[in-house]
Amino acid sequence: MKKKAVAALLLVASVGSLSLLSACNSTEDTYKPTPAYSGAKATLPAVPTLPSLPIKIGESFTVYGAIHHLNSSVHGPDVNDKDISLVGYIVQSNMDTVDKCAVHKAGKADPEGCKTDIPTFWLSDVKGEKKQTIRVMGWASNFANVFDALEQYKNLKEPPKEPYKDGLWAVDVPFPLPATGAKVKVSGKYGVNFGRSSTGVASDPANGIMNVTKIEYLEPSPEPASFPQLKDKK
Repeated sequence: MKKKAVAALLLVASVGSLSLLSACNSTEDTYKPTPAYSGAKATLPAVPTLPSLPIKIGESFTVYGAIHHLNSSVHGPDVNDKDISLVGYIVQSNMDTVDKCAVHKAGKADPEGCKTDIPTFWLSDVKGEKKQTIRVMGWASNFANVFDALEQYKNLKEPPKEPYKDGLWAVDVPFPLPATGAKVKVSGKYGVNFGRSSTGVASDPANGIMNVTKIEYLEPSPEPASFPQLKDKK
């Protein structure tokens, strides 16, 4: 009896082993390794276009070059609060936008509540483009002086023997007056701050401000400087 039981157990064990071996050898359950790379292409950002503008043109900085150096830990001390020259196009002037109340003869006070600013124009490396600019200040203390200079320079083809003198800052107001579209070379002290503002220190840590002492015209503007807000509107 015992021998029959043992034989039965061996038979069951043999059948189980064969079933397990058959299952392991089945092609349906064979492990198929999957590659880590699925074949999908990754989406990557485009390679940025590096500026092609030079740092300098001759001895003068481009607008890009001056701003680049101002924001550089290595070159910052070479331009910040230093006398340099810049070459660029005038792309904006606040002569075009100043409130009419500030445009009058020198010696006359602005009316109460009149909001104004220091005469300023903006330089860019690209004509008509305002993406990266540097403010140029220091050529006139207020728009009353610009108004009188405009009257003195009217119809002149050549620089006057005696330029109009800004009495507050004791500077010669440039001839011709800065106008949008002209290409100029400006010289003066460039840096983060402009301290001659009557309303406090003007500051531009990113692009800097030029406190100009000399303006040379390389290309004339299409139209002379003017105060469009004084023109009669028909």
